[in-house]
Amino acid sequence: MKRGAALAAGLLALFACVARAAPAQPHDHIVIGSKVFTESVILGEVAQQTLERAGIPAVHRRELGGTRVLFDALRGGAIDVYAEYRGTLYQELLGDPPQGISRADQLDRMGIIVVTELGFQDLYVLGTRAELAARDGLDRISDLANHPELHLGFSNEFLDRADGWVGLKRFYQLPQRNVRGLDHQLAYRALVKGELDVTDFYSTDPEIVRYHLKVLRDDRGFFPDYDAILIARRDFPAAARAALSSLQGRISTEAMAGMNARVALDSQSETEVAREFVDRLFGERTSTRGASRVADLMHYTVEHLLLTSVSLAAAVLVGLPLGILAARRPRVARVVLGTTGVVQTIPSLALLVFMIPLLGIGFKPAVAALFLYSLLPITRNTYSGLLDIPRPLRESALALGLTDWARLRLIELPLATRSVLAGIKTAAVINIGTATLGALIGAGGYGQPILTGIRLNDIGMILEGAIPAALLALLVQWGFDWIERLLLPRAGPR
Repeated sequence: MKRGAALAAGLLALFACVARAAPAQPHDHIVIGSKVFTESVILGEVAQQTLERAGIPAVHRRELGGTRVLFDALRGGAIDVYAEYRGTLYQELLGDPPQGISRADQLDRMGIIVVTELGFQDLYVLGTRAELAARDGLDRISDLANHPELHLGFSNEFLDRADGWVGLKRFYQLPQRNVRGLDHQLAYRALVKGELDVTDFYSTDPEIVRYHLKVLRDDRGFFPDYDAILIARRDFPAAARAALSSLQGRISTEAMAGMNARVALDSQSETEVAREFVDRLFGERTSTRGASRVADLMHYTVEHLLLTSVSLAAAVLVGLPLGILAARRPRVARVVLGTTGVVQTIPSLALLVFMIPLLGIGFKPAVAALFLYSLLPITRNTYSGLLDIPRPLRESALALGLTDWARLRLIELPLATRSVLAGIKTAAVINIGTATLGALIGAGGYGQPILTGIRLNDIGMILEGAIPAALLALLVQWGFDWIERLLLPRAGPR
């Protein structure tokens, strides 16, 4: 156990060093974050274009995750500013302040400031289909207490929030127990199809009008006010703060709902919608900077290749020696294979999120997670390949008087080539698929169009990421098969 703990700690330190050695995000610009829903992405684009209009370089890291991920990324310095909602900030993130401490003091102690209030509220509401509401007499949230048979499903974040289902159920004493969590946009589709009876909405969602949904009144006043605000760290540059303050009270509820509708219903990009709004707000036209689909694909391909190649190279450099060590030392083998096996069982999304407090967001944590996932197949196949060498061949090498290093280099590794290459090939294919999740923490790659396509219900956009990822995996597999045919004649008999 002690050896396993020591090895696990060593691996953690190693992948942290590997990730820190990766290219760092430059700090000569403002980094804006956004959550995984349309309104947050639009507000991120509005903030970026407002800063750039003021001559301040800015980059928008889209769809980084939920509330806690963004807030932790802000406090850790991975992002500089993002759009939040006052009710979420106070109830979900800060909680009740200590006796005698104001909200402003509470924020100040955490090193957070409110840059500006944007002018609209986006309330949490519950809703259902109009025909179901008419049939069962559903008008208020408290009416749900009389219908325990209803199937409820909420966005994953709402399901676990104190100002979400956890608090709502207790506050209204609701009896429903079989409650599902799912993506916000998927919940709308499930509701319309009759697979769900009640779900959570944002009050500015255009789907409410599009699908003629019934919003249930919060008759006991559970939900707080959700004024939209921009929050940043205390060291946020004064010039950037002044530029974003120009948005103070300038976005109405109607304007925000309209922007959401143009993205969700009219298939405009968030960048285009935000540019139209900023142009109207400041009374001047900016040039279009949108890239073509081909340019976007090339950009995603470069990001995906970087993620997979850097993490795979690091895993080969570590996994091969670990496999050799395990083959030489049976006691060490149990620790090495057990530890790498445990890492492999950690859900990939959980591992990516776990990396954020250690390495921030973007390239580094994604590489670290992919590195860990690649270790097991490389280490295990190296170990198995060396142990599967026939005993007479080993004894012949000993009879020749070769040193351990000479035996390994001239006989054992060449004979284990097939197994070693199979492990590296498996790790590479796993990496290509898993790397698509890196978009959830701002690492880009083919996961970015997939994530956006799911949010916008755009099958074509999903395929823009899914098909190249699948083709890349097939290409890599073919490449390793070619290398195997090239090397095996010199490596020994099949």
